[in-house]
Amino acid sequence: MSDPRDLTDRAHAPKPVPKPGILDIHAYVPGKAKSDGVETPIKLSANENILGVSPKARAAFAEAADLLHMYPDSRTTILRDAIASTFRLEPERLIFGCGSDEVFQLLNQAFLEPGDNIVQGEYGFAAYAIGAHACQAQVKLAREPGYRIDVDEILKVVDERTRLVFLANPGNPTGTWIAFSEIERLHAALPPSVVLVLDAAYGEFVLDDRFSDGLDFARGSDNVVVTHTFSKLYGLAALRLGWGYAPLAIAEAVDRIRLPFNTSIPGQLAGVAALGDQDFQDRSIAHVEQWRPWLTQQLGGLGLEIVGPSATNFLLIGFSSQPGKTAADADAFLSARGLLTRRVLNYGLPNHLRITIGLEEHNRAVVAALTDFVGA
Repeated sequence: MSDPRDLTDRAHAPKPVPKPGILDIHAYVPGKAKSDGVETPIKLSANENILGVSPKARAAFAEAADLLHMYPDSRTTILRDAIASTFRLEPERLIFGCGSDEVFQLLNQAFLEPGDNIVQGEYGFAAYAIGAHACQAQVKLAREPGYRIDVDEILKVVDERTRLVFLANPGNPTGTWIAFSEIERLHAALPPSVVLVLDAAYGEFVLDDRFSDGLDFARGSDNVVVTHTFSKLYGLAALRLGWGYAPLAIAEAVDRIRLPFNTSIPGQLAGVAALGDQDFQDRSIAHVEQWRPWLTQQLGGLGLEIVGPSATNFLLIGFSSQPGKTAADADAFLSARGLLTRRVLNYGLPNHLRITIGLEEHNRAVVAALTDFVGA
């Protein structure tokens, strides 16, 4: 019996058939949140802010309870104004989404036709490709030697049908980053018709002077979009809140297809409060700065491969291909001890685990467990 996806005449199919390519998309795989036999596991699988959420944001969220019967402001005005003021941006050039994931989806939808393509690193965030495939576009992968974005490798695969280049800096799941001078070099070599999307979801964790999220650079460009999220540093992952800074023409185009109420009242209010809580932001960054090198040193001392150096709130760890010592074995071993990590097979990294930087007791538990695993 033929596969209904192969039917050229969908109107005469025996049942509704999605358009070509939809059923071939690999659905997004989130970090696991439970472990069999463990009542309260420690979740280190999703790069959430291990310190929780800003007390000011929590209070703003609670105050929104009396507004749940109302539609949110479709223009996200209070948060738009707060971001514009904080980062010295033109408010009309801001795009808001249900997480930065939706901003990527909107950009794909606005610029891609069947046969077009996007370019991303071979370990690029899965949401880029999902949105492109949904538009019946192709996804071209650029090699990442040493698990790091390489500008020349990106330029090798850009062609006349390339419409967007997605670049996460730092990268997820690798944690690696490149100096902004390299991004400037990439931009200079791209055709002006290609949109360069700079995903700065983890940008706040990079303190090196050679790094920039690109906001200042984007101000004077017609084809650069910079995205940020409230899910990582700000601890608002549950509220799904992301934003982008784009040329006005791109922002206006995206706004024509954006769903009218794609951010919530609690999210908008909590976002404004989180943005204004510098103390919580500083504590979150300081915690990662303290424990990331410690965890790197401890796990590296066990003979494990540490991809990096990481500039994010997580580490990517490489394991052996020897039976009993693989990433899958380590993941199962850690899960049995209530330590949830992230397998990254869907990123083409079957022998690696991604581990969020936890609280002190979490980090010490990870080291103790992997010490036992390596020595078993």
